[in-house]
Amino acid sequence: MTNLDSTTAGLIQEIYGRVPEVLADGIAALEDHRIDRGEADSLWSQQDVVLITYADQIRAPDRSPLQAHREFLLDHRLDQLIRCVHLLPFCPYTSDDGFSVVDYLAVDPEAGTWDDIAELGNSFDLMFDLVLNHASQKHKWFQRYLSGDPDYADFFIDQDPSSDLSQVVRPRSLPLLTEFESPEGVKHVWTTFSADQVDLNYGNPRVMLAMLETLVEYARRGARIIRLDAIAFLWKEVGTNCIHLPQTHAAVRLMRRVLDRVAPGTLVLTETNVPHAENISYFGNGDDEAHMVYQFSLPPLLLDAIHHGETSILSKWLETLRPPTKQTTFFNFTASHDGIGVRPLEGIVPTERIEKLAEVVRSHGGRVSTRRKPDGSDSPYELNITYLEAVADATAVSPAEHARRFLATQAIMLSMQGVPAVYFHSLVGSPNDQAGVESSGQNRRINRHKYDRSELEEALSRPHSLQRRVFDGYQRLLEVRRAQAAFHPSATQTVMHLQCDGLLGFLRAAESGQRLAVIANLSNDPKWVDSSQVDEELRYDELALERLWKDDPIPMRPFQVRWLTDQ
Repeated sequence: MTNLDSTTAGLIQEIYGRVPEVLADGIAALEDHRIDRGEADSLWSQQDVVLITYADQIRAPDRSPLQAHREFLLDHRLDQLIRCVHLLPFCPYTSDDGFSVVDYLAVDPEAGTWDDIAELGNSFDLMFDLVLNHASQKHKWFQRYLSGDPDYADFFIDQDPSSDLSQVVRPRSLPLLTEFESPEGVKHVWTTFSADQVDLNYGNPRVMLAMLETLVEYARRGARIIRLDAIAFLWKEVGTNCIHLPQTHAAVRLMRRVLDRVAPGTLVLTETNVPHAENISYFGNGDDEAHMVYQFSLPPLLLDAIHHGETSILSKWLETLRPPTKQTTFFNFTASHDGIGVRPLEGIVPTERIEKLAEVVRSHGGRVSTRRKPDGSDSPYELNITYLEAVADATAVSPAEHARRFLATQAIMLSMQGVPAVYFHSLVGSPNDQAGVESSGQNRRINRHKYDRSELEEALSRPHSLQRRVFDGYQRLLEVRRAQAAFHPSATQTVMHLQCDGLLGFLRAAESGQRLAVIANLSNDPKWVDSSQVDEELRYDELALERLWKDDPIPMRPFQVRWLTDQ
């Protein structure tokens, strides 16, 4: 058997209780072809802003969607404001807008080619998704599994339906097992997310190797960040909850180890839409698991603060945030291709306030998706709505007021310690796509509208429309943000104890010396911040471009955010 370094061998031993030869030989082969990214000054900087988008987000005549998307970004000079583009799954797929992968190493021809992705990578850093928990039932691996091919006999999990699976954590109100016909009879196959998303069996080391090879190939194809989709569910063991198992954490450490040795500088981001304490467990010891974890509690906490007119829960939660090391940070966002998860509010927000958020979303034209609990009941799991519509006031407001409410949430997200991620539909101010929900029957389509470029440009051309106000306002925030050293992901963050009737404040401080006070009013009423609560040297508002008097109370209009420096 190939000799592995002791750390790698130890991780494999943690997972399998031994070191399978096929895995040892495969990893050794990967390590023989190191990817040289050049020397980087640091893992990240205040220049890092990620745009979350689909490869086929924009279409235009006579070019692939990837080409059309790149042209839109460059024509609007967004390469001056955004450093990294997160392409959601771009492989051939059969459902869930890409998250049921048919071929991990191909680009969906409906979106473009690897050359198109490389061209995008000439203007932006890239982030790819590794959909590693499950594959499409049309994937050749699963088709060979069903046909009885012995080489794929254990690539998936045929589970006895009489087994006690009551403890298994369910992210959907759907059956855990799906029946498939095979020459050997009916197989009851593990399908955590849907019947078309068939869970891979990582108990088979050949599956682990196939995914490690895919991981490295993504780095070779230019991915600076790789998102490990639904990683928490990776390892299955009957009699447990099958989430966050020790083997799963060891698998993340193994993936990080292989990337560190083969493609140093590649960042690992784990996607675990679960309560906060469980989510941050994927930092590991601070240098052996994820470089970044999603800040899943942030989107619903901001909504809770706005719709309840008080910020005490949000402020107290902010005080708990501490990345374990300078090699880790948070991936901050308010919206993505998925809905707004509410499980990350568990243990933070009272149940009745979660129910209130669900009511607000329904009243704003959104949907509420549920999950199946161990007792068989269903509970809210995800709020399906664009974030722009989610923050709307219950009463009719002008486009200017609506945009101000929304941009306040984005300014807070962009200010927080970590790397900010902006969903394409937040950037361009998309409304709910009701037609998409109705035509597909899928709640998540409400936030996944695909644009013809002419349609998008026409929407953005109306100077006083909500979409244009959001687009212009967002670009302004990004432009100012880039110039602030205090927004470096590693800059410290200290919460200010302001009155919590809508006010929120925190101080960012960079190693270079810049300090910046973030003050927000998330209420419908004007507020004043006592001058003694903010360092008297921090009185220049980088957003409003105004200097405030040191001894005067700081005025805050409804939904105003100030970025105060000592300029």
